[in-house]
Amino acid sequence: MQKLVEQHWDYTKHAKFYEFRPNYADVTIDMLISLVRGHAHAAGGGQSFLVADIGAGTGNLSIMLLERGLKVVAVEPNDAMREIGIERTKNSAIEDVDSNVNFENNIEWVRATGVDSTLKSGEYDWVTFGSSFNVMDRNEALKEAHRLLKPQRYFSCMWNHRDLHDPIQEIAEEVILELVPNYNRGVRREDQRPILEQNKELFDNIIYIESDFYFHQSIDNYISAWKSVKNPYWDLETIDGMELFEKIAYQMRHRLPSHFNIKYTTRCWSAKKVG
Repeated sequence: MQKLVEQHWDYTKHAKFYEFRPNYADVTIDMLISLVRGHAHAAGGGQSFLVADIGAGTGNLSIMLLERGLKVVAVEPNDAMREIGIERTKNSAIEDVDSNVNFENNIEWVRATGVDSTLKSGEYDWVTFGSSFNVMDRNEALKEAHRLLKPQRYFSCMWNHRDLHDPIQEIAEEVILELVPNYNRGVRREDQRPILEQNKELFDNIIYIESDFYFHQSIDNYISAWKSVKNPYWDLETIDGMELFEKIAYQMRHRLPSHFNIKYTTRCWSAKKVG
């Protein structure tokens, strides 16, 4: 069987902890849907509206789109993540608009990668990357998104970023930096505008949206959410990685309250297909 991976990332050990992450800000998703649906109608689209959610993971973003009446093809290479996503969305049938795609429910799951999605060209009104654009070759992912989209339709990539000035997050950062002095948050924290501008022959009309929100968590759930994080510092598949993470978790349990509200920001970059 072909092994499907996005670069070197394997989220098998992390999949079951994704439920502890906060989902994206509702207002961001609502604004994006208003944007992309409005442009689709202006470009002559019918009532049907189809989204390719690339790197769908366990379905966090896909579920938000389904709740808003959209049809979704969720692309996820990791078997453990995809199996959880399939289970979470198995009862997604709702009263919907006409579509040329044959869905038993409103979502179809596909085992494939973000740079080779295996989906048909020019059939999608929106291509989304929820916390996944950073785990693949972004130039190749933009080429694939361009291939999938109908003319004048939109690409979007988004992440939830911890507000590093939030008192809870400041303590968490102190704990991590004490144990991992070279800690770096990677591409997911970068401004994505430069990579879009480098591919201006594919996408233009860049739009940036960000929305703050607060999320209530217990200390146990907060630590579980950290177990969903994939990075080179604490690899949960190694003994050394697990030992380091347990040290981090121990300090967090002793320095943070048992329950708290914590500030996050959903950040999203969108751009319209050229041609």
